[in-house]
Parts: sequence; C-alpha cells; structure tokens
Amino acid sequence: MARLNIRQALMATCLVAIGSGGTLLAQALNDSPQRQEKQRVELLGPNGISTGMEVISSVAEYKPGEGIDLHLHHGIEALYVVQGAQIQVPGKEPLSLTTGASLMNLRMVPHGGFKVVGDTSLTLFTVHIVEKNQPLYDKSVGVVGSK
Repeated sequence: MARLNIRQALMATCLVAIGSGGTLLAQALNDSPQRQEKQRVELLGPNGISTGMEVISSVAEYKPGEGIDLHLHHGIEALYVVQGAQIQVPGKEPLSLTTGASLMNLRMVPHGGFKVVGDTSLTLFTVHIVEKNQPLYDKSVGVVGSK
C-alpha cells in the first residue's frame, strides 16, 4: 500500500511540474523581454492558506526606442523608477518619468502604451501582487506603442 502511495505522490508531483512548466512557457511568450524576474512567491493568508495570489518582483530596462504596450494586470502593480527617462504616448507630447518616482497601477486598469524617447534608458523596479496562473501582462486591451 505504501508503495502505491509513493507512486501516486510521484505522479502527482510530475503532473504539477508539467503544469507549472506550461504556465511558465505561456508567461514567457507573453512577457516583456526587458523584464528580469527577481523573485516569485505565493501569497499566503491566515494559517498558511493560499490566497490564490502571488507576489513577483522584477527589474526592467527599456532603451530609447523601446516601449511598453498597453496592458493590464490581474492584480496590483507597484513600481519605482530606478533611472528616469523621457517617454511618449503616441499623439502626445513627451513627458519625464523622474528617478525616484513611484507609481501604482490598479487591478484591470489599462496602462503603458508608450515608448522611451531621448537618449536615456528607463529602468523600473516592479512588484506585482497578481492572481496565480494568469498571465502577468494581459494585452487584450489592445496594443499601443512600439518596441
């Protein structure tokens, strides 16, 4: 009986690993190539019970001419501007994202849709608190901006 349980546990572990790999592949295909994920942890509630959310920290550098497509998140994004730069939304005047600024993008609210202009790269540190097993970037709101 114990041998059967070990086999079942091993099979379950393999299935979870395969499922996680598929989720990571789907995420990678939808992700910003400039983003370097630093850490990802499950957000637990009282008594260690899963909340269905995860916390992801990342750093991204966008060079002049690169941009961030219009997108939204299945959760909240907090960001800190490590290195500021000029950005421009199509049809609008350029504006500065200042070094040291912090911003908050709320759940399911479209944002981004700009490219970096000028000669300075934009570097961001982001923390996302988002639903597990959802893409980090949901571009279903349309694509604006260029890379």
